[in-house]
Amino acid sequence: MSLSAALASLQAAALSPLGGELAVFFLVGLLGGAHCIGMCGPLVTVYAERLGAAREGRDDVLTPYEVRQHALFNAGRTVSYATLGGLFGLVGAVVVDASAVAAVDTPVRAAMGLVVGTFILAVGARYALGRYGGHSALDAGVLGGAYRRVASRLDDWVTGPGIVGLGLVHGLLPCPLLYPAFLYALARGSPVGGALALGALGVGTFPAVFGYGTVVQSVGAAGRNRLHRVLGVAFLLMGWMLLGHALALVGVHVPHLELPMYQPLTP
Repeated sequence: MSLSAALASLQAAALSPLGGELAVFFLVGLLGGAHCIGMCGPLVTVYAERLGAAREGRDDVLTPYEVRQHALFNAGRTVSYATLGGLFGLVGAVVVDASAVAAVDTPVRAAMGLVVGTFILAVGARYALGRYGGHSALDAGVLGGAYRRVASRLDDWVTGPGIVGLGLVHGLLPCPLLYPAFLYALARGSPVGGALALGALGVGTFPAVFGYGTVVQSVGAAGRNRLHRVLGVAFLLMGWMLLGHALALVGVHVPHLELPMYQPLTP
């Protein structure tokens, strides 16, 4: 079954047994893992490098402790998605009209695509040029102090139980994969259904993000330099696809590979 065909069944899944609905959301997450790597990949790389810096011995040997940290991070991310799905479902049950949610589906997807696509393009350009190690843009200006305070505590969070909290925060990042799912939970109007659906989506994205983090972690310094440049090119392609799709939603058509975006509120 193609990705577009599977994702087109989301609205029908709302009327099917819960198991079928969860299977569709899991499939969306599993096949949409590339979106997660594009958005979360640069941040996961930072976490992996911080874990590697705290490691004693060879820098290309992945330890069980590091595997556990990556698993905890992704568990926190999945819990965050499920919690937000439940909250959106609760709001939908109390105050929201499903038809009103459907009316804002396209503007939300367009806005998220523009924001996320631009971000991934910027990150991809830095990686492709070999400038992945620094954050000079954040070191200056009004955000400089806040960034330095966060960076000073990042090692403690990454190397301890706090990495679960970093995963939880990821649920708040703008994401063209998550936001339509949040709108779906809102329109469905069920706290339990929303939590389970978004939880299934999170579990589906688990393999891609977990695999990415552990692969980056297990590559030595020289190999990591080459890997970052390759990822930079991949991020540039992915960012352009997201940006082109978002522009098409507002009537501006630019050449790009069409991304199989799912539209749960579109018949």
